[in-house]
Amino acid sequence: MPLPLVAHGSPRLPLAVAPPLPTSRDEMTARGWDCIDILLVSGDAYVDHPSFANGLIGRLLEAAGFRVAVLAQPDWSSCEAWRQFGRPRLFFGISAGNMDSMINHYTANRKVRNDDAYSPNGEIGRRPDRATLAYCQRSREAFPGVPVVAGGVEASLRRIAHYDYWSDTVRRSILMDSKADLVVFGMGERTVLDVAHGLAAGQTVKDLRDLRGVAYRLGASEQPPAGSSPCCTDTLELPDYDSVVKDKLAFCEMTRISHLETNPHNARRLVQRHGREAVVVNPPALPLEQDEMDQVYALPFTRRPHPGYGAAKIPAFEVVENSVQIMRGCFGGCTFCSITAHEGRIIQSRSKDSIITEIKLLASQPGFKGTVSDIGGPTANMYQMKCTRPEVEAKCRRLSCVHPTVCKLLGTDHGPLKEVMREARNVAGVKRVLVASGVRMDLARRDPEYLKDLAEHHVGGHLKVAPEHVDPEVLNLMKKPSADDYVEFDKAFKAASQRVGKKQYTVPYFIASHPGSGVEEMIDLALFLKRNSYKPDQVQDFIPSPFDIAACMYYTGIDPMTKEPVKITKGLKDRRMQRALLQFFKPENYFEVRRALEQSGRQDLIGSGCDCLIPERPPKEALDKKRREATQAFTESTSGDHIRSGRPAAAGGGGPGKGHRRQPRERKSVGYRPKRGN
Repeated sequence: MPLPLVAHGSPRLPLAVAPPLPTSRDEMTARGWDCIDILLVSGDAYVDHPSFANGLIGRLLEAAGFRVAVLAQPDWSSCEAWRQFGRPRLFFGISAGNMDSMINHYTANRKVRNDDAYSPNGEIGRRPDRATLAYCQRSREAFPGVPVVAGGVEASLRRIAHYDYWSDTVRRSILMDSKADLVVFGMGERTVLDVAHGLAAGQTVKDLRDLRGVAYRLGASEQPPAGSSPCCTDTLELPDYDSVVKDKLAFCEMTRISHLETNPHNARRLVQRHGREAVVVNPPALPLEQDEMDQVYALPFTRRPHPGYGAAKIPAFEVVENSVQIMRGCFGGCTFCSITAHEGRIIQSRSKDSIITEIKLLASQPGFKGTVSDIGGPTANMYQMKCTRPEVEAKCRRLSCVHPTVCKLLGTDHGPLKEVMREARNVAGVKRVLVASGVRMDLARRDPEYLKDLAEHHVGGHLKVAPEHVDPEVLNLMKKPSADDYVEFDKAFKAASQRVGKKQYTVPYFIASHPGSGVEEMIDLALFLKRNSYKPDQVQDFIPSPFDIAACMYYTGIDPMTKEPVKITKGLKDRRMQRALLQFFKPENYFEVRRALEQSGRQDLIGSGCDCLIPERPPKEALDKKRREATQAFTESTSGDHIRSGRPAAAGGGGPGKGHRRQPRERKSVGYRPKRGN
């Protein structure tokens, strides 16, 4: 069914830029409105750009004729901010933001982050922990009876019982704790519009329970649905909450079933009991067609933060300001990544006309300096790739189209992408079109011409790739190709760069402490890096994200798909050693690397031999770091400053929703590092 926009079937060309949505009572009345239909509450600053969920969903609802206001990063200590617009006619739309709020707040070492990329000037303390819960609570308190619809990454990935790294517990579905009437999971455009149109037509929230892409809570007196419905024909019951808390095999079975039911063409409804209540998860929404994608990205975005932020900079916007997203979804199925779980495995691509039109608009913007910073998506080179046999795709439950090998039915033609790239770099006013999204190496190697175009025109010296590890078992658990794939790709890319007269390099990403990876496996990875002269600048500690298969492995020590045991590293010291081994060449990591080598009986790698990772004597920088850490530990032990103190918002540049912020209550700090999709 087509996306139910008011102007469905209209040309793909963008509409004229429209003013941003109102973020205060004054802005609402300036439009001549005495009330609103929908209030979108977000943990992010309000940026009217298609890369920001509050901007995109707001514009979509506006285009469908609804009066929409945005409450960005409100003071959650009371519900007064919610009441300023009056009672919403239809519903509250709640999102923690583009990231899980716990991911946003805390590092991999369970330390409070120093900044928030989605806040003005990167300030912390502008959203609560578990923001979805707090925002839903204030919405119900502000106007009892108004439907509360939660969505976004935080709500989507917590729609069933899940392991929560930050509390080290299995938590209930977010529906149980937030008391939201509905959770819209996935990207949500079609489902959100269906909810809005249904409520506007006089339907109740219960009438909307058959929509695709929604999850909802059943009270103790309600019975789980049985039989067919407009969205599905079958229902599966997951192991109940009490079982998955007590029995790790039950948790694995819950994870296995839920991931096998993510293809929207064959997914079945899922039911999970939580005591006397239950959570029902309908099949995912169908992917958007190309014309629908074009409509979404042709909405009249200003592509700027709300003017109320003044000169304050929003770091996440600075990164994507001059980028163009050409597709969404990822069929890689990496077990540690949430992109496939949220955006789906089916690639949804915009038309070439839509992409080029956006680039032309970008080039006409005041202050544009000629560089499109990225033309890509979750993975840069999956544009318009899809299964060549739709009748097979409709039945397929394979979790990755490229692991353990590239599926023979997967169309891997880079032709449409090369054409888009070619036209993009020839747009008047555009000097460079870069590819900053990660490239899927096993696909790129299939097309030497794509590699040549990439090297010659679209790389500014460095190309992001994500081999992640070199150990075969770890890579298998990740659903990533072998280490040889990276080595061969690296050679091919450097050769392509040399042929066009450039000296360019790949920037490899690796993960430490992933399930299956112990200190020994990381030593092997360090040796691989040493022997190939790779010095990764950016590395990532694995942290389990709710719903992910790798999170299940971390919590249970079992691969949920095979029920085989998996090596897990949980101790902070071991995790630090693994991370240090990825950057063994940095003097400040000397003592961590030495401890890892001695613990593993690999003293042969200490010294001056060609395979040695560190010298026998510590460098000056390592000794200086050790002294600083000792001083800091002594200071903290005497001051007791081990926990998050919280900061109120700065006085200036607060933007929409500015004002007093409740200082976060003191708590033990826990954390996560952002995920990646390649």
